[in-house]
Amino acid sequence: MGAVNTLENRKERILVVDDEASIRRILETRLSMIGYEVVTAADGEEALTVFKREHPHLVVLDVMMPKLDGYGVCQELRKESDVPIILLTALGDVADRITGLELGADDYVVKPFSPKELEARIRSVLRRVDKNGGSSTIPSSGVITINNIKIDTNKRQVYKNNERIRLTGMEFSLLELLVGRSGEPFSRTDILQEVWGYTPERHVDTRVVDVHISRLRAKLEDDPSNPDLILTARGTGYLFQRITDVNKPD
Repeated sequence: MGAVNTLENRKERILVVDDEASIRRILETRLSMIGYEVVTAADGEEALTVFKREHPHLVVLDVMMPKLDGYGVCQELRKESDVPIILLTALGDVADRITGLELGADDYVVKPFSPKELEARIRSVLRRVDKNGGSSTIPSSGVITINNIKIDTNKRQVYKNNERIRLTGMEFSLLELLVGRSGEPFSRTDILQEVWGYTPERHVDTRVVDVHISRLRAKLEDDPSNPDLILTARGTGYLFQRITDVNKPD
């Protein structure tokens, strides 16, 4: 009766990075109330130190900060970690937000923002990252081999030429969606709804999808400018080449 809704009795740790003390205080209070463990940092350099010490499950990262901005932090984190990153940006130029996504961020929220909106984005990203998907074209083994690419949906790992390719959680969820229904085109809006959890009536820049597709192609395709796996569906969105013969492991 009246109990705070916790996250399945496990506390996921969130690192909040912002140079505004009021924002850190508000987010720490609100996120703690709904069951997260929260650690904070006031600038980019402190963020990297706290990250290495605390190993958070997700990072909420302001872009405009002293010492090292959010872009720099994002670049450094992506050298060693696939941790989900949500950018907080007050920048009005869409191109600046796209820059953050290209550097490896999973999503963004524009300042001034509603704390409830950020909470919804955090829940959605963590849910997708933790989700073990399953679809009719994915074999019970959870392993699909296409040419030199092996996708293990149980371990959420991808290999190219037997070398593991590092994907972020959202990149893997996007790949899993497309592979699970290979040959079926998805609109950008459908992808935003399926992977990011955005409802159709919510206005969001669909280039979030384009940037993630570009990142996936750069990691998986032999020639990203002329992709063989992740194809563009003219006038629609994207699709994964139809898998007619799934090679299962022995």
